[in-house]
Amino acid sequence: MTLRHRGHPVRALARRPGSAGELAAAGCELLRGDLNDRDALQDLVRDCDYVVHLAGAVRGASYRAFHRVNVEGSRNLFLVLAGQPAPPRLLFYSSLAAREPRLSWYGRSKKAAEDALRETAVATLPWTILRPPAVYGPGDRELLPLLRTMARGVAPLPGAASSRVSLLHVDDAVSATLACLGADGALGGTFPLDDGREGGYSWRDIAETVGGLRARRVRLLSLPRPLLNLVAGANLLSARLLGSAPMLTPSKLRELRHPDWVADNAAIKAATGWQPTIGLSAGLATLPGIG
Repeated sequence: MTLRHRGHPVRALARRPGSAGELAAAGCELLRGDLNDRDALQDLVRDCDYVVHLAGAVRGASYRAFHRVNVEGSRNLFLVLAGQPAPPRLLFYSSLAAREPRLSWYGRSKKAAEDALRETAVATLPWTILRPPAVYGPGDRELLPLLRTMARGVAPLPGAASSRVSLLHVDDAVSATLACLGADGALGGTFPLDDGREGGYSWRDIAETVGGLRARRVRLLSLPRPLLNLVAGANLLSARLLGSAPMLTPSKLRELRHPDWVADNAAIKAATGWQPTIGLSAGLATLPGIG
């Protein structure tokens, strides 16, 4: 949306263009297809100057489900880009989860996608990798439900209250994207992102921030490990029987329970000069049902 507001033509790949109404309303050109459709990818990148790769699978009932989209699909895009007469500049959104690929299917697939990019690009494709932490903002369907539960007075925790995480508002993710696309110093780099909070946040910090905005106390509720294990296992079994794609699985639980998802901006700041501008309190205040 920001690119369109600045007058840049934008072309986007959509599996169901009819469901991408906001992009169409902003004036984006929509192409039907997905990451496993080489013809659609060729049409997508033709005559482009920049490609921002944000697509990916965030839920699934097996590593294969993540690999098919996040690794095989991404490799398809990388190969198409590398084969262009004048390859456009690529910004690939990976994830901070790629730092710990042993923990989850998602993190493993994102690290494998990064490796595929490095193997494919050789010297022909200019690229940059971003590793954001949990990104929140209007329209978020992963973190926002938890934040709204906190706003009602309860913070259900899958792990220890002392675990620390970095966060990033979506508007800062957009500004980081633009900074990287415009900086040659970012080429060939892999950059973690965060909102500038040194040492990140504990779940208690996040709950207190939400409580401050709502003028109420938010009670931390540690969910019993056996219960969560049972729910995650049941989700996985039913998903495999029904062919659905669950979010909470044993794989995802390992990721959620990791005690250190803290990032810092030193590398990207040195390469591009980018710095975040939206702290947690200000960012949460923009969210419906919280601010």
